[in-house]
Amino acid sequence: MSVRSARTIWESVGLRQFLITTWPWRGLSYVLTTPVVSLLAAGPVAALGLPWSYLVFRFISPDPATLGEVVLATLAGLLLIVLAGPLVALPVAQVERLRLRLVRLDPAPSPHSSSKDGWLGWLRRRYTEAATWRELAYLVVVTLAVAPSAMLLLILSMVVALITSPLLVTPNAPLALGFGRASTVPETLPYALAGLVLLPVTLYLFAGLASLHATIARALLSGAADERLRSELVEVSQSRERLVTAFEAERRRIERDLHDGAQQRVVSLILQLGLAKLEIPPGSPGAEPVANAHDQAKQLLTELREFIHGIHPQALSDLGLPAALQELADRSTTPVTVDCAVPKRPPGAVEGAGYFVVAEALSNASKHSGATEIQVAAHVHRDVLTVEVTDNGRGGADAGRGTGLTGLADRAAALGGTLFLSSPIGGPTTVRAEFPCNTR
Repeated sequence: MSVRSARTIWESVGLRQFLITTWPWRGLSYVLTTPVVSLLAAGPVAALGLPWSYLVFRFISPDPATLGEVVLATLAGLLLIVLAGPLVALPVAQVERLRLRLVRLDPAPSPHSSSKDGWLGWLRRRYTEAATWRELAYLVVVTLAVAPSAMLLLILSMVVALITSPLLVTPNAPLALGFGRASTVPETLPYALAGLVLLPVTLYLFAGLASLHATIARALLSGAADERLRSELVEVSQSRERLVTAFEAERRRIERDLHDGAQQRVVSLILQLGLAKLEIPPGSPGAEPVANAHDQAKQLLTELREFIHGIHPQALSDLGLPAALQELADRSTTPVTVDCAVPKRPPGAVEGAGYFVVAEALSNASKHSGATEIQVAAHVHRDVLTVEVTDNGRGGADAGRGTGLTGLADRAAALGGTLFLSSPIGGPTTVRAEFPCNTR
């Protein structure tokens, strides 16, 4: 490992060039600034521990505390920590994550999830996150860290005093240097040489303490990698769900605009062409073009209705899933039996996803399976919508050979649902999808 590849002070300690890099001074700066943070945190920590301090004082006093006082002080201490502890720990943790850059090149990300719910929402999230209570534990750690930091600071002061002793000694004021005294410059030279030897050792001690402190700080303040990944996965899942919901709303808007706008214009055009067809005498030059235009307009209306139905069926918007599934069954070229028990309408995105799973499965069964009978079932149990399509066709369906079921599986996953396909050779083929109906 080279100097440039070292990302932390601990990685740099094993390098031969350690003493001529900036890492020793980074570690020194980190340890020397720790008492500042410790002293700033000591006051709030002492205030949080006042009830227990009172108990300790009563136990060592001639008049010991009663059982009621012990219970009351303990409950007061716990309540004080729970209510005020996070408010103290959060700013200290933020400062410490910034200070970690002294001994780690990689930034320490905040383990807290982002919130845009206002001040109360932000506060509620912070009090319910495990990261907040780890930061509260670190508040105690950084308060106690003043002891080893002060000890190393004392050692460093002694080493600096040894090195600079030739400049400080005077004949009239002998210096006390460790185990001896020196009155002249020649007498201080051995001590100065000892200080020069001890300086690298002291820098290594500072690096070791800084590395230990930084490891504990990063573990408590940044959280475990799997927790961050889990938090990011939750945010991605929620983002996907919002996208699906927005897409479903956009489909409904397009369907409504086409149904109320373009379709009505085409119907009006058909009526006008029909009237023109009746008014133009048969055999006249304009009769045949008007008749052709009338037929093409009617064909356009049929195709437009099919297109609108494919975007989002009107029956699903107006009457719900049972009516929409029955409409699918009536339109199918293969006999379809529908068993639908959905007493309460699920969320729009879930309802639409269940409908299109059935529509795709019916289309595949009619085109490719050779089935003579198809059964469709839909029910809600424990806030989970389950739709199932079973046909008695030849089987052998493979979702990997087409994009229809694969797209439906992705859509189900975006809503937290699952899609199952069972299609052995010889049949039957079963497509089942499950969607959670609870809104997040």
